[in-house]
Order: sequence, then C-alpha cells, then structure tokens
Amino acid sequence: MHFIDVGQGDCTFIAEGGMTMLVDCGESEYSDHVENYLSQLGVSRLDYIIATHPHSDHMGGMYSIIDTFDVGEVIIPHIPDDQLPTAVFCERFLDSCADSGVTVSEAAVGRKIRLGDADIELIAPDGSRYDDINNYSVSFLLTHGSNSFMLTGDAEAESEAAMLKGGRLGKVNLYKAGHHGSAYSSSKELLDVIRPDIAVISCGRENPYGHPADSTVKRIRKYTKQVFRTDTRGNIIVESDGNTLNVTTERS
Repeated sequence: MHFIDVGQGDCTFIAEGGMTMLVDCGESEYSDHVENYLSQLGVSRLDYIIATHPHSDHMGGMYSIIDTFDVGEVIIPHIPDDQLPTAVFCERFLDSCADSGVTVSEAAVGRKIRLGDADIELIAPDGSRYDDINNYSVSFLLTHGSNSFMLTGDAEAESEAAMLKGGRLGKVNLYKAGHHGSAYSSSKELLDVIRPDIAVISCGRENPYGHPADSTVKRIRKYTKQVFRTDTRGNIIVESDGNTLNVTTERS
C-alpha cells in the first residue's frame, strides 16, 4: 500500500497478487507525478479505481489517470443530483470514463472485492443524505491475512457514526486518518473502536487548512505513537506479509 505524496490531497495505490487498485489521485497538477510513480512500479493496468468523493484534491486529475492506464472498474459514491458539483474536473472525469468504456459503479455498503489475497469491504456511504460532500466519501476495510486497514476519504464524524452503527468495525492495524487529519474526523468514538497500531495522514506542507489538527493528532496518539505524515515523510509505503507490517518512507 503506497500513500503517495500529492501535497494537500489524497492518493493511495494498492497492489496484491498481481491485482491493483488506486484510491484517489490528488489535484490535476500531480497527474504526471502519480502516473510516473505507477509506471516506475511497472503498473499498466488498474483493476479498480475508487474516487472517494468529487473534490479536486482527491480526483482532480482522475481523467488523466483513466486516459493513461487500462482501467477495469471505477467506483464512486452516490450523491443526490442537487448536490453534484458542476466542476470541470468532474465533467472531464465522466468524459474519460465514457471514452474509455470503463465501467462506473456506485459504491454499495457491504460490497466485497477480492484483490489478490486481500479482501475489501465497502463500509460507507450508507445512503444517508449529508449536507457536507465529504461525508459521501467511499470508505472501506481491507484485510490481508491477519492485517487490517481502514481508509475513509474525507469522511467526517457524521459518516463515521454511521459506519459504527453499521457494526462492521473493530480493531485495525492501520488507519488512514480521515480528511487529512481534520479536527472534524477521526472522532474519539471511532478511535475507541478501531484502536489503530499505525496511522497515516496525507496532507501538504504548510497547508492553509491547518491539517492535521493538533487535537486530532493528540487523539490518535492515545492509541499509537506510529503516526506517519506525507508532509514530513513524503511517500509512505506499507508492506504486509499477512502477519506483520513494514513501513518505509521516501522523499520524491
């Protein structure tokens, strides 16, 4: 699992058993960086893409990714028509999917995906209507052997509460902190249940939003001292052998 440094954005690449998944890709200005990073890993096909929600720091350059790689399926959240953004990057994304003939599916809670020897289960969004687009973020659990991972896009406390109510959550080995470590995500209620051993925060250096929030980092550190941030460590690579996790970091 590669948490690729795309500044104040999100981009996670997962490879297992010859299969691949990309979760978000950052702003369009990082498209070349992400494409080069994947190409250097020998990637030519993405079996799955998850575009967690329609904000440009998560999928601003997704149209370019789809134009560049062979893509199997793209998974997006269902968002009510009256809340869909009309941004150019969204239109270009949909155009690229259509031009490439890529299957686009709406995320369904409970859906399971097999990625090599890893099992993925979608846990959000649950179909509720939210005022904040962030809470429509596609979120999932990934299990590889005895190791477990949780990624939640920009989901905030309201969506986290729905995930908890869904009854699918328990302790995880690695948690990618929601919404770049925002004060409105990684609630105490969520952390009390998932009790992560490792946390990863994707955020940009000296970003104008103050991410990650000091309060959030303090909450996470009550459960683990292993907190890795892309703004201070660059790319964060986590390797699982099914029993243990090995974390390395690198500056691009």
